[in-house]
Amino acid sequence: MSKRRKSQRAAEATPKREKVRDIFVPRPFEGLADEPEWIALRELVPAASAPLRLTPELAEEHGDRPVTLATVLPMAAPAMTKPDGRVFIGLQRHQQSGDVSRDLADALLCALRTEPGGQVSVPPLPGPGPRLQDILVDGPLEITMHDGFEFWLDPGAADDPGVQASLERANAAIYPTVKLAAARAAYWCQVPEKAHVRWVLPEDEDVALDALSRLGAAGTLTLGDDTRFAGMFRAHGRLVPVWDLPEDVPSADWEEPVTEFAKRYAEALEEEGPLDAAGRRARQGLLGRQLTLR
Repeated sequence: MSKRRKSQRAAEATPKREKVRDIFVPRPFEGLADEPEWIALRELVPAASAPLRLTPELAEEHGDRPVTLATVLPMAAPAMTKPDGRVFIGLQRHQQSGDVSRDLADALLCALRTEPGGQVSVPPLPGPGPRLQDILVDGPLEITMHDGFEFWLDPGAADDPGVQASLERANAAIYPTVKLAAARAAYWCQVPEKAHVRWVLPEDEDVALDALSRLGAAGTLTLGDDTRFAGMFRAHGRLVPVWDLPEDVPSADWEEPVTEFAKRYAEALEEEGPLDAAGRRARQGLLGRQLTLR
């Protein structure tokens, strides 16, 4: 038998692998009550967690296991289970498809099907299936900010020298970050030699951009003296303006400036009609300082 016929028969005997088609979803958290916070936890916040509630159908199928959303898990794992039945899913992970919501939902379902304490296996491309919007009871996220990643650990686990060393390395990479009360999904963070305020705006991108442009034309886009509007980035279908701040001013001192800016922004949103010439120039300037995160 020729080599060609042998290879043909081998190919016929081998089952074909179904190709998973990846589809990009620009607003994966659309429809969730706290869409801007989901984006902030994925893109801005190093260490935070929030409890999630399964739909009654899933809770009945898998038991009412506590589920925790985490910004990141050890080794950027998509999910993990604890011996007591708790489930964690990580927002920030290495492998992802074009639909973040589908990725997270699949990771959660894989964790629920895993024995408590077992290692969760999650496919890199999940294919079609339920999304977060289908498997969670929606509502505002009850976010807990953490100074470090100790919330990963079971009681006594930090006594292991290896675990402690790994934890110290992870904690050393965290920039101090504070959730501001002045606006939903607004965060202060401190990086070397400066600080930032970053705010995930809830409005549609064009609406938000027009409002920011009006403020830019009016010269009211900063948060006060010694601050600078650094630009903005697009993340999951929403705009995130960024301000540079002095590094030596504590986060609490920015609550009032952000509150005042939020009032100016709300007033700019209410203005009707097209932008004037100054507003259009400001808009072009803002677009030139915009980055897209994917």
